[in-house]
Amino acid sequence: MPSGAEWFIVLLVVLLIFGGSQLPKMARNLGRAQQELKKGFAEANKEAEAEAGEDSAK
Repeated sequence: MPSGAEWFIVLLVVLLIFGGSQLPKMARNLGRAQQELKKGFAEANKEAEAEAGEDSAK
């Protein structure tokens, strides 16, 4: 896991590449993508559990 100094360097590079005005939009999009990914994993787990329940009932 990166240390504090490494995170600072990464943030500085991102600021230089994208500019300060784009950061809030990028952070919002990243949060939405993370939320969708979590929903997808939860849905896949539910489907897998349902299939496992069907297999054990046979």
